[in-house]
Amino acid sequence: MEIKTTSSPINFLKEVRAELNKVKWPAKQDVVKMTGIVIGVSVVVGVLLSGFDLAFTKIFELVLK
Repeated sequence: MEIKTTSSPINFLKEVRAELNKVKWPAKQDVVKMTGIVIGVSVVVGVLLSGFDLAFTKIFELVLK
């Protein structure tokens, strides 16, 4: 594998643009769906962690009294 050295910033930006054109970008519908999944999972994990925190806090309060 040969590594090319870029001689100028303009040439570098042209190569970056050429590489970005090769990327298969997801459709808007896919992005919206995956974003919804990430937000949903984050909310569920947040609720579970806060529930565990509350439960452990109450348990330790009872034990330390």
